[in-house]
Amino acid sequence: MNPGQPYLSMAQNNAWANHTLYTALTPLTKEAFTARRPGFFPSLCATVNHIHAVDLYYIDALYAGQTGLAVFDRAPVEDHIALAKAQNTADRQLTDMCRNLTPQILGETRRVERRTGPTQESVPALLLHLFQHQIHHRGQAHVQLQDAGIAPPQLDAFHLQFERAPSTGQFDK
Repeated sequence: MNPGQPYLSMAQNNAWANHTLYTALTPLTKEAFTARRPGFFPSLCATVNHIHAVDLYYIDALYAGQTGLAVFDRAPVEDHIALAKAQNTADRQLTDMCRNLTPQILGETRRVERRTGPTQESVPALLLHLFQHQIHHRGQAHVQLQDAGIAPPQLDAFHLQFERAPSTGQFDK
């Protein structure tokens, strides 16, 4: 097996789960999207904006970019359709990165700008942390969706054939 394959599979799952989550947001008005909800972040808008911003932050680090902490200076996107498109772009970047992983890249480190100064992190650790971060906050968005009166979608039916969501097909290529 290609040593990058597990990361690619996680990136594809990540893209599918984000797409599924944003599809569930479709019926929400701007008022409902930005309304106060239970959770670590006070609204669905704040939660999914956080997911997107942190994705941009770590994707920038993985590509050895120069944006760093400035990614957090952007205003929150209050239109969930526009944010879904932006998230899709980030998901494609992450999937492309994982598709092109080699043993050499997996052995490298990346500079990550922190408020306390730069650190070095291994590429595998950055990827695993990013995937875990996504899962963690999508779980919070799940609760917030339910609070908004929308049945939260199934987000863990990607990897196994048993009860695999039909919509996964477009994401595992």
